[in-house]
Amino acid sequence: MKKILFTDLDGTLFDLADYSYDAALPALEALKKENIPIIFCTAKTFVENEYYRKKLGIDDPFIVDNGGAIFIPRNYFSFTFECKERSNYCVIELGASYGELRAALKAIREEMGFKITGFGDMTAEEVAKDANLSVEEAERAKNKDYNESFVFDEPEEKEALLFEKIREKGFEITHGGRYYNIHGKDADKGKAVRILTALFEQEYGEGEVKTIGVGDSRNDIPMLKAVEQPALVKNKKGTWLDLSLTNLYKARGEGPEGWVEVVEKFIINK
Repeated sequence: MKKILFTDLDGTLFDLADYSYDAALPALEALKKENIPIIFCTAKTFVENEYYRKKLGIDDPFIVDNGGAIFIPRNYFSFTFECKERSNYCVIELGASYGELRAALKAIREEMGFKITGFGDMTAEEVAKDANLSVEEAERAKNKDYNESFVFDEPEEKEALLFEKIREKGFEITHGGRYYNIHGKDADKGKAVRILTALFEQEYGEGEVKTIGVGDSRNDIPMLKAVEQPALVKNKKGTWLDLSLTNLYKARGEGPEGWVEVVEKFIINK
């Protein structure tokens, strides 16, 4: 049985406050030693994913911009399939373009008078300060293709109207650990996970693949619904996302500590 790990990053593999992941390094090394694919499934951009994959020595496919696209290293699978080529990757695009998303947000802001501030409205220095990033990290975070992260500075009761207006424009919205994200209707972590799972099954055989997913926030729900073994880590409040799924595992630890707990329970020590 080939095990595949799909993982969120911020608040899960990475600590939400300072983005540290030192606690997870031994478990990551164990996964790599056992040749377990580690699939980032995150709101982060292509360049952010590239940066962390290189830093952590991970060469597996990854899902960017909340399911906006799947990037698969060229020749990763032994068969060919339909995709777009981008540098050394085969790309399956699911999401809308950044320009379309920015235009929709601008229109909603003008129509409703909402206080909406997207990453595209902010300098790298402003994003760095707001997200507790270095300027270099903020520049990577701003380099978006299939989603726009934004701050919605309105009372909570207006959130439902925001969601309604975004859907009226033909797009979808998710709320992660820190920001709201607007993206295309077909950009979906769950859809991306199912597509990638089907490719792994084509490679290893139907029924020969077991998927594990780890997340912490609302935008991880589609991913967790698409895997065989979903798992949640605790957030900074010391609680879990309110989610009811069959065989959902709730780790006792927060962020990377909880992530290690899941990996040890379902993959390394199995």
